[in-house]
Amino acid sequence: MSFQSLGLSDALLKAVSKKGYNIPSPIQAKAIPLILEGRDVLASAQTGTGKTAGFTLPMLQKLSKIPVQRRRPIRALVLTPTRELAAQVYDNVREYSTFLDIRSTVIFGGVNQKPQVRTLRQGVDILVATPGRLLDLQNQGEISLSKIEFLVLDEADRMLDMGFLRDIKRVLALVPKRRQNLLFSATFSKEIKALANSMLHKPILVEATPENTTAEKVDQITYRCDKSKKTALVIKFINEGNWDQVLIFTRTKHGANRLSQKLDKAGISSAAIHGNKTQNARTKALAGFKKGSIRVLVATDIAARGLDIPLLPYVINYELPNVPEDYVHRIGRTGRAGASGKAISLVGVDEKEYIKGIEKLLGERLSSHIVPGFEPTDTLEELKAKAAENKSRHQQSRRSRNANSRKNDNPSSSRKNNRKRRR
Repeated sequence: MSFQSLGLSDALLKAVSKKGYNIPSPIQAKAIPLILEGRDVLASAQTGTGKTAGFTLPMLQKLSKIPVQRRRPIRALVLTPTRELAAQVYDNVREYSTFLDIRSTVIFGGVNQKPQVRTLRQGVDILVATPGRLLDLQNQGEISLSKIEFLVLDEADRMLDMGFLRDIKRVLALVPKRRQNLLFSATFSKEIKALANSMLHKPILVEATPENTTAEKVDQITYRCDKSKKTALVIKFINEGNWDQVLIFTRTKHGANRLSQKLDKAGISSAAIHGNKTQNARTKALAGFKKGSIRVLVATDIAARGLDIPLLPYVINYELPNVPEDYVHRIGRTGRAGASGKAISLVGVDEKEYIKGIEKLLGERLSSHIVPGFEPTDTLEELKAKAAENKSRHQQSRRSRNANSRKNDNPSSSRKNNRKRRR
């Protein structure tokens, strides 16, 4: 099957060819004809399956057939959960519309809204947005959604995970009832199915891969080791294997920062991306990683969601996710487009239950290994005792800081101290 056989216009075929694509991916082959027919689509597709082109190409074709109005209203809205994904979707929309008279822009929080507002006032056909900034500008009267013909929810499962359901419902109340809807999700939870029922009209279900499966060409390996030895083991793997472009997942923002700092001290260039980083810092880190000036990207699940890194060879789970589906999302970033990839998971004694949940979801056992010199010695009881000790020390330190703060805020105490200093 070729892109020509999908019914796309010459202008779009030219743009696709310019990007170097010849054969549509399974999700593109299934979704594009249905969207061109005007059907609502509910698609099961993970990042890396070509889903963005799957909805962008037919959307552009349908919009380009309608005569352009003098004051261009927003006719298509693509909602995404994160700033990174919004920026990447916008890049795709812009590239595929190179030979069309279509205007598009992207808006998200964390940056100055003034340039975004200026672009919106000039008129755009397609808007890619995160829910928060979209509703902020709508409340300010800078955006009207009354002419929307296409509504796309990309990575809808992650939007719900991040608490955007109320915002999505507010958006649904602002768009026309007669519109074409496209909902893309890596998993179909009860909440996703309920959302689909509330917004889609007689949808066609499209699946790129079976739900919760991992790429066939990803070599999945687990290594048992102590929590305290994980950083040294990561450094050993990267240095001895001379690895470049390694994406490492941690469970917390502070954990990502700490690991990145330790890697830098070991002479391995790295950057951390998470919710506390500014948009400019995240964009700069991702650009450096893609370019090769940064060897390792350390990320939390939410920050990494939607990252599009072609031919990524290595993913390391420094800490396992406590939700098995997140493991599938993580390792699905390697082994794409026919290339092979390696997914390594470092498993502490306190993470054995997480591995059991992941193996149950996958329906297979993952090979387990021990690296000489990094043999696990921790027991669960010891880890719990250490955690309790650290928690007690943290609470004691916090009480001490609070006591000092109250003392400094007490005027009488301050006057007594001043009198003592004068004497």
